[in-house]
Amino acid sequence: MPQSPATPLPSPKERRRLREAKSLSHADLAARIGVTSETVRSWETGRSAPRGRKRETYAKLLTANAGANANQEERTTTTTTTRTSTTAVDRAATEAGPTPPARTHPLRTKPTPGTRSTSRPQPAAKRAAKPLTPAPMTSPAHAHAHAHAPASAANGHIRPLPVRVTRPQAARPPDQTPAQAFDALCAHCAPGLVRQTYLLTGRRGLAHESVERAFQLAWQRWPEVAVDRDPAGWVRAAAYEYAMSPWHRFRPSLRHPDAPPAQPADRAFLDVLLSLPPAQRRALMLYDGVGLDLPETAAETEASTPATANRLLNARETIAERLPDLADPEALHRRLAEVGKAEKLRLPKADRVRTGSEYRARFWTRAAIAFTALIIGATALTLRNAPTHYEPPQAPGRAISGVPPRMGPGPLTYEDTTLREKLRAELPNGQDRLAPQAR
Repeated sequence: MPQSPATPLPSPKERRRLREAKSLSHADLAARIGVTSETVRSWETGRSAPRGRKRETYAKLLTANAGANANQEERTTTTTTTRTSTTAVDRAATEAGPTPPARTHPLRTKPTPGTRSTSRPQPAAKRAAKPLTPAPMTSPAHAHAHAHAPASAANGHIRPLPVRVTRPQAARPPDQTPAQAFDALCAHCAPGLVRQTYLLTGRRGLAHESVERAFQLAWQRWPEVAVDRDPAGWVRAAAYEYAMSPWHRFRPSLRHPDAPPAQPADRAFLDVLLSLPPAQRRALMLYDGVGLDLPETAAETEASTPATANRLLNARETIAERLPDLADPEALHRRLAEVGKAEKLRLPKADRVRTGSEYRARFWTRAAIAFTALIIGATALTLRNAPTHYEPPQAPGRAISGVPPRMGPGPLTYEDTTLREKLRAELPNGQDRLAPQAR
């Protein structure tokens, strides 16, 4: 009997975003479904997936208000377009001036000189409703988000927008082969990924190697990557994980640092960036460099949204203390793009990546087959030479109590000594010994 198809679920990142948009914690959602909080976390990270009735309940709870959010977003977009159309002339005149207008960053307003910011992350509903940051370095995919940037309130805070519903990307054309789709993805994402991994590690060779390994892994799992909602994000996560692996410190080729940038300003900025902890460095790159929003940054770094917000604030405060010119998030974003583009970095070629990926796959497959054959041969040889019957070992001797010890010969008496001398004096052979003599 054929089984009924499973209820479709959003991607793990989308599940987390929808849950935070409804201001639900892991415990609240787990109580409604009837599971534990750890189970809900594993569903949102993609380590496991619900089944049966729990899958249907989970899908209904996530997609209950998706349509309402989409309609609200369309209404807000129309209202924002109407408001911005009335000031189009003034905005065009302002943008044509010598200095562009500064936008208030969604996460934190610009601090005044000599003071430290005391702002804290917003509640979950406002964090999920936060608009995107400036356009990413890698792709203009988020550039349309600036048209919906909210105006600053009187108290310096940002009025939240409705929940941004992530829509699936367009599938590749049916006449495009997998190799052509992979080559297009590599050509589009490789330049930006190499610059990002260089800023994360400060090593040119490791940046090229990380991106190349990420695309090799993507080609090996291309059926999975091709249907992913964000293939570029899949490759980016793999490249970041490889580039920031702590095991690189044991490689002899990476014990010595690379040559610093030629410009003193670039050298100072890179030193400050590399002095940050790896978690803060990665969150800063995703949020201020790539342009992801806070829930997406938290999902990609596998951390909670408040923890990610604290990492961003701490990283910005550290940079602002050592480089006061970069206290503005807009300036920090531009600086990340400028330093990444200033270096001449090698880019992986799509055809070589595919060839190298297939070569590595064949090598490890043959190595696994050879290792399996070796184990089988050793097992057969052991069975051939093993004894066919059991021979019990001999038990070690032990002393028995109650038995008198065996007595040996003692010292000879005078009579025994005389008899021995007499016997030795007699002839042992001859007729005299065989024929008895009468006495």
